[in-house]
Amino acid sequence: MASEGADDNAGTAGEAGGAGRTPDGADRKARTDGKAGTDGKAGADAAAAAEAARPASGENVRIDSWIWSVRLVKTRSMGATACRGGHVRVNGERVKPAHSVRVGDEVRLRHAGRERVVVVKRLIRKRVGAPVAVECYVDN
Repeated sequence: MASEGADDNAGTAGEAGGAGRTPDGADRKARTDGKAGTDGKAGADAAAAAEAARPASGENVRIDSWIWSVRLVKTRSMGATACRGGHVRVNGERVKPAHSVRVGDEVRLRHAGRERVVVVKRLIRKRVGAPVAVECYVDN
């Protein structure tokens, strides 16, 4: 009996553990509801982020950096390792991590037990959010 009361109190303390949170999570719901009306601004911010991530005219983008930027691999070093291991092909040829990628190139990446075939639509050099990243390639 005594242990049941202790468990009940522990559960109540755990639910209301955060400052300003109610046991039913009302604050959390209020915060997520506040973001629901900002979809238009988020789209504009995403487009601005994509433009900011573009290389300047005349600059090249490395293949290891590009596959990391569009979220095909988790880290840039994983992208470089995949290139060195022969898991990345651009237009059918094995490439080194420093290979420059161009719009229209077909990139084949063997990663995590599957092969991804994508065509480069946009060059970016900085990592961007997932909704922006999928606009940078055509997934085949």
